[in-house]
Amino acid sequence: MKIDLQLIHDILYKDGRLAWDDASMQGIAESYAFLERFSNEKVIYGINTGFGPMAQWRVDDGHLRELQYNIIRSHATGAGPALEDRYVCAAMLARVGSFAQCKSGIHPELVVLLTEFINRGIYPFIPKHGSVGASGDLVQLAHIALCLIGEGKVHYRGAWRPTCEVLNECGLRPIGIHIREGLSCTNGTSVMTGISAVNQLEAENLLRLATLAAVWMNEIAGSYDDLMAAPLNEYRRHAGQIRIAAQMRELSRGSRRLQKRENKLYNDSHKDVQIFKDKVQAYYSLRCAPQILGPIADTLSYSRQVIEEELNAASDNPIVDPVTENVYHGGNFHGDYISLEADKMKIAMVRLAMVSERQLNYLCHDRINGILPPFLNMGTLGLNYGIQACQFTATSTTAECQTLAMPNYVHSIPNNNDNQDIVSMGTNSAELCTQVIDNCYQVMSILYMSMAQAVDCLDIKDALAPSTRKQYDAIRAITPTIIDDTPFYEDIAAVEQYLRNLKI
Repeated sequence: MKIDLQLIHDILYKDGRLAWDDASMQGIAESYAFLERFSNEKVIYGINTGFGPMAQWRVDDGHLRELQYNIIRSHATGAGPALEDRYVCAAMLARVGSFAQCKSGIHPELVVLLTEFINRGIYPFIPKHGSVGASGDLVQLAHIALCLIGEGKVHYRGAWRPTCEVLNECGLRPIGIHIREGLSCTNGTSVMTGISAVNQLEAENLLRLATLAAVWMNEIAGSYDDLMAAPLNEYRRHAGQIRIAAQMRELSRGSRRLQKRENKLYNDSHKDVQIFKDKVQAYYSLRCAPQILGPIADTLSYSRQVIEEELNAASDNPIVDPVTENVYHGGNFHGDYISLEADKMKIAMVRLAMVSERQLNYLCHDRINGILPPFLNMGTLGLNYGIQACQFTATSTTAECQTLAMPNYVHSIPNNNDNQDIVSMGTNSAELCTQVIDNCYQVMSILYMSMAQAVDCLDIKDALAPSTRKQYDAIRAITPTIIDDTPFYEDIAAVEQYLRNLKI
C-alpha cells in the first residue's frame, strides 16, 4: 500500500475511500508474528521498559499491557482548539502509511480500526498544541490512540461525542493491546506530516492562482509579452522559472491585451516619440512573475517529494524488521525533514502573499498604473471609495504573514529531562504554515475581486485570454461590479471559497 498526495486529496475532497491490499495486511501480520517470537527473553524499549528517560527501568511482565495503555493516557495532554477534520484525517492517513511499511510489530486489528475511522469520517479530538516533533507527535498522536482504545471524544457527523458511543453505533470495537500498540500509535511524525500534506495541496493551488493572476495583471497593464518568452526564461536555467513562464504562455493564449515589443519598439514607428505612453518595462510585481514564482514552484516541488516520502516512511521506534530478523533502536520519529520543509513552504507562501499585495497596490494606485481610477472607484470620487478599504485588509494580512515568516525549525527547546535535547518543532512549523496559507487565500481573494473590477474599469473583458475571461466571469457570478459603497466581507469570503475549490 502507498499513501500519496493524490489519495489524500481524493479522500479529503472527493469522498474517496482507503482500501488495503492483501500483501500489505499479510506483511503487518508477519511483522507482528515476528515481534511476538523475537521479544521473548529480550529487553526491548517500550515493550518491557519505561518510556523516554524512564527506559532505564524494566517493567514487570505482569504490567506489560498496562504499560501500553499508560503511554496513551498519560500523553493525551494537548491543549487549545481542535484541529480541523481534514488535518486529522490526513494525520490518520499518514499513520496508515507508516504502519503499511510493516516495520511496527502491531496487531492487524489496529490498522483495520484506523481504516474504519478514515472511511466512516470518525475524527478523534486532537488539540492544536502539544507536539515538539521529536519522538514524533507524541501528545497529539496519543489523542488518536485514546480514541482507538475507545476513550476520549470524536467528531462524527458534525457533533462531538464520546468515542465509545460512536463505536457502538457503528458496530466497531476498540483495539486490544497485544505487544506494543500503545507505543506504535503514539510514536511518529504523522500529525505534522498530515498537516503538511494538506498544506502542500493548498500551496500548489495558490501557486496556480498566482500564475493565472500574473497573466491577468499583465493583460490589465497591457504589458509586452516577452516577460514570459521561452528563451529569456530558459537562459536563467532554473526549472521552476521555466515552468512558470511556460504556464503563463499557455494561460495567455488568445489574449488581445498583451503587446508585442517587435510591433511597437523594434520598428521605425517610434522615431518621433520622445516620451512613451506605454511603459517600456512593467513594474517588477508584473514583469518578474516567472522569477518570483519560479523559486516558489521549485520549493513546492521538493516539499512534495519529502512529504510523500514521509507518508510512506517507518517513523516510529524501535523499528521491527522481520526481513533482517532484528529490532532496531534509533530516531526515525524525529521530525526534522517535515519541519524544515514546512518552514520553507511557509516562507514561499509569504512571498506569494507579498507579490499579490503588490499587484493589488498597482491596481489601486492610479499614479502608478496611469490607466485606472483611484482604488478602482467606478462611483463618484470623494463620495465613493471603491476597494480602498479592501486594500487595508490585504495589507494587514500580508504584514501578519511577514511576521510569521520566522523559521520555527530553529526553535529547539530541550525537554523530557533532556532526553529530548534537540527537537524539530515540526508540528508547530506545519501549523504556522497553515495560518500563512489561510492568509494567502484572503489576499488572493481581494486581488481576484480587484482584477475583475479593473477589467470593468477598462471595459476589456472581451479582449482577455479565455483562461482569464473564465475567471472574470466566475468572479462576476459571485460579486457584481462595484459602483456604490457596500460591505465587502461576505464577498471576500465567497470568493475565497471559490478559489479554494478552483483547479486551474
